[in-house]
Parts: sequence; structure tokens; C-alpha cells
Amino acid sequence: MTTPSQPRFLERFDVARPVIGMIHLPPLPGAPGFDGDRGFIRERALADARRLVAGGVDGIVLENFGDAPFHPDSVPKHVVAEMTAVAAAVRREVDVPLGVNVLRNDAEAALSIAAAVDAAFVRINVHVGTAATDQGVLEGQAHETMRLRERLEADVAVLADVHVKHATPVGDAGVERAARETVGRGRADGVLVSGSGTGREAALEDVRRVAAAVPETPVLVGSGVTAETVGDCLEAGADGVVVGTALKDGGETTNAVDPERVGRVVTAAREASTND
Repeated sequence: MTTPSQPRFLERFDVARPVIGMIHLPPLPGAPGFDGDRGFIRERALADARRLVAGGVDGIVLENFGDAPFHPDSVPKHVVAEMTAVAAAVRREVDVPLGVNVLRNDAEAALSIAAAVDAAFVRINVHVGTAATDQGVLEGQAHETMRLRERLEADVAVLADVHVKHATPVGDAGVERAARETVGRGRADGVLVSGSGTGREAALEDVRRVAAAVPETPVLVGSGVTAETVGDCLEAGADGVVVGTALKDGGETTNAVDPERVGRVVTAAREASTND
């Protein structure tokens, strides 16, 4: 269900079924793994952005992946400041839609950063419902997030996970009901289906069930996508994919982006879309 006040997610891309690549930021200042070099963080993000675009991606998501252990909801102000600076630099460097995800579940920070740098969308891990995670119990804040978007007058789409990875949903809601509530009551502009963890394949049956449950809403696969599996994801009903691990040197999530790997995934996605 989409209302005129909601940004349409897929309209932000130049293709019908986008391939969105991940920039996994190294540990930011204040995180246990930070090595003291802010310059490296920004240089790495810009290099990854250039490689993703050179490989043909249609969009990028910027994420503070290196900040483990993650704050469960509100991150410190210095994290917001650092991510805003990096996001603004990436926006100046490449001309594809940019998304922001602030781990573990700081939708307010993500939306605020996106509005400030004119990003196209945010990814929110737990938008509605409740999930048990390694950060504890996370509760969706859709009521706050969507009102904040209105207050900021931000043209930022909300891409929300359904049964997000690295989490167990609390309650007995099946994936179809979770998807319908994420869209119908949470008013998300698009939904993501992922596997159990970073780099883990999503179950194609879950993709089919979610696509059937919210037929008018974009459904993307958000983990475990490779050049070999992207066609299956699209055939199962996905309207696009978010890819991270498969695009990195050696298939390691924390490594730099490999443009050749990006090209293989993008080519496979284009071929699958053409064959539909």
C-alpha cells in the first residue's frame, strides 16, 4: 500500500531491478577496533564507492559495519557526525542513489544523516515488531521514524527488513504477516528478505512468500546474493538485490570492493532481468 506522501523506492533508480552495493565502513572513532586513522575510513569509503560504480551498481548503501559490538538503538553523536561526513563525501564522489544504515537499529540517525546529505533511502533492520538479537531485544519504532520523516520534509525512502538477519522475531508472526504489517502499518516503501546472517543466502521460498504478500511493494534480497544466485532471487520475485560480501576481495565482508566481482553480479542480474 503506497500513499502519495510516501517516496516510491524503485523510482529512484535508472533500472527496474537495481543491484545495490554495500560500503562496509571500518571501525569508526569510539569503536573498539578503530585504529586512529580517520583519513583511512574516508579514503576506503570513497575507493569502494568508485569501484562499485565502475562495476555497474545502481545504488550504494553506507553502513557502520565495523562498529561491533553495536549499540542496540541510539548511537553516540560522534558516530552520527562521522557517518554524515563520510556520506557527504560519497555523495560528492559518485552519482548513484545512496542509502544509509546505522547499526544496529538507529533509524532516527539514519534518516537524519540521509536528509542532511540528500541520500535517497535508509535501511532499517527492525522497523516494526520485536526481535531478539545479540544486542538484546529490539523494538520497531515505525511510529517515530515516519513522523520524523514528515517533520524533516525529507524525500527519503524507507527500506525495511522483514525477519532481519542476526535476529529471531519475537512472537508467532509468519513472514507474510510481518511483511504486510511492515508495509501496511509501518508504511515502509520497500522490504528486504535476508538469510540468517551476513553473507548467508535468503530462502527463496521466503522471497516468494513476501512478494506474494505485498505485491505492490518492492521486495529486495538483502544477504547472500552472488553472481550464481542473483538470477534465482529475481526469478523468485525479488525486485532488486543488496549485495555486500560477494563484491569484496576474496569474498570477505571486511575487504575492499573488487570491481570484477561487482561486474559479474551486475552482468548476471541484467541477464536474468532480460530473460524474464
